Amino acid sequence: MSDLGGTAMLNGQIVPFELLSDRQREEAAAVLMGALAHAPSAWHDMPSAMAVVQRCLADPERFAIAALEDARVVGWIGAIRHSDFQWELHPLVVEPKHQRRGYGTLLVETLEREASKAGICTIWLGTDDEFGGTNIYGVDLYPDVLDSLSRLAPATGHPFTFYRKLGFAIVGVLPDADGLGKHDILMAKRVE
Repeated sequence: MSDLGGTAMLNGQIVPFELLSDRQREEAAAVLMGALAHAPSAWHDMPSAMAVVQRCLADPERFAIAALEDARVVGWIGAIRHSDFQWELHPLVVEPKHQRRGYGTLLVETLEREASKAGICTIWLGTDDEFGGTNIYGVDLYPDVLDSLSRLAPATGHPFTFYRKLGFAIVGVLPDADGLGKHDILMAKRVE
């Protein structure tokens, strides 16, 4: 992928994971745990979080970039190549005290630029609701799953609203993906 080193961002920079120091990789793992602490199925210990960071470095089908502030990782985004034309955005995490300051948006925009350079047509993601963030949490979506999805609304700050503001469209749902009533909302965006 492209060399992102030195790209100006807020008072820091965006850099590819391979340029991070060992300390910064540990910071990335800590950000993963902190940003997703509310999600029961997320990474809640350093060994499992570090395994995700290492997988982004070792797997040729994965790519990740970090947002640095004063040389410290405050957020990062990853992508998984599923074909010549699509990437799955996974994960996007920003340290809680740095959220709502533009890091998530800049990371997504940077990933989109990299996807465009790589000839990717679509970026997609799953945004789980296993914590009651939408009105479909705890609801049996069957038998008419799409009708239930058509009434989707945020309840307590679910991230699908963030992605929608960035141009991602809701393209489906995996009912009960994380247990009964805990659905995975699927979103996608065409890369320009």
